[in-house]
Amino acid sequence: MKTICVFGSSSEQIDTTYLESAEHLGSSLAQKGYGMIFGAGKFGVMGAVSRGMIAAGGKPVGVSPQFFVDLDVLRDDCEIVFTETMRERKAYMEDNSDAFIICPGGIGTFEEFFEALTLKQLGRHSKAIVIYNVNGFYTPMLDLMQNAMRDRFLANDTATLYSIAATEDEVFAQLEGYEQKHYNKYRRD
Repeated sequence: MKTICVFGSSSEQIDTTYLESAEHLGSSLAQKGYGMIFGAGKFGVMGAVSRGMIAAGGKPVGVSPQFFVDLDVLRDDCEIVFTETMRERKAYMEDNSDAFIICPGGIGTFEEFFEALTLKQLGRHSKAIVIYNVNGFYTPMLDLMQNAMRDRFLANDTATLYSIAATEDEVFAQLEGYEQKHYNKYRRD
């Protein structure tokens, strides 16, 4: 595992706890020798994780659709790969990473998580997906997924496709101890 894709918020309006945890995560990724792909943003969790990585000597790669240039929301101190669309952006990030860390975020982050999860469920990749549940941010979403498993909208073993980490130490333990599990979405149980 060499390159980690980090998904997270682009909002600066969030509690600083989320920004501080993301900045520390970026620093730790660099110190542990990981590369990082992220959404290229200079604000929010994306900005914080990349600041941390750069401060620790890492070289993150941002991926952004060209139209974000006009919005002045992109970092100018890292390599950026430009795509035409958001779909191409996600595809590049998915194809060029070895694992995913899902930090707290909004609609875009939710969508990125669910796409990575769906692709794994369909056997299109077998990469680790770690939900970094800072301050229990994702607990309501995880409860919703448990309800969907209970009511059989999701198979019971869907939860084996991702892991949940409350701390940065748990994030790295789950990445480094990751073992692929066999999953068949269409198995009847």
